[in-house]
Amino acid sequence: MFDVICSLGGLVVLSPFFILISVLIKIDSPGPIFFLQERIGKGGNNFKLIKFRSMRINFEQEKRGFTPGDDTRITKLGKILRRTKIDELPELVNVLKGDMSFVGPRPEVPKYRHVYTGEFAPVLSLRPGITDLASIKYRNEEELLNQSPDAEKMYGEVILPDKLSLCLKYKEIISFKTDLKIIFATLGRVFGKSRH
Repeated sequence: MFDVICSLGGLVVLSPFFILISVLIKIDSPGPIFFLQERIGKGGNNFKLIKFRSMRINFEQEKRGFTPGDDTRITKLGKILRRTKIDELPELVNVLKGDMSFVGPRPEVPKYRHVYTGEFAPVLSLRPGITDLASIKYRNEEELLNQSPDAEKMYGEVILPDKLSLCLKYKEIISFKTDLKIIFATLGRVFGKSRH
């Protein structure tokens, strides 16, 4: 009920802002306003994640998929949208549809499905979320990946396993009170001055 009421209310209140961002995206670069991508959902079922488009359109690269740490395709406006997390606001639609929750593991792309085995299999019992403990810890994930000589390897072998470990920790302490703490901590990270 919290997810439905807050996502619907958020979409209504933010609708003028959505229109403004949509216009800016169209002015900044050619292409669609929204970016839809296949992600792994609860129970291992895929769904279409909705974001504001922050990258240039290149169909050949699109086929290969976006590589972590590769910011060559990100538009000028896209960098701002990503840094402020505004690009994720359309995920409120995913929450309203029931694909996601406000708090839960960030959904990964299908190529990382093999990671959800063994000790990490229980993560798939959780509904994906807009934010979680890992989102707070890795607030500057793109900066970390950009500094790595092999961003793909660093993400797959270091960051992702740590994220999933945090998801398992969340699973043990999950409650409405915990979710509220994570939401406020996320807002503090987004609007605060701390970069750590």
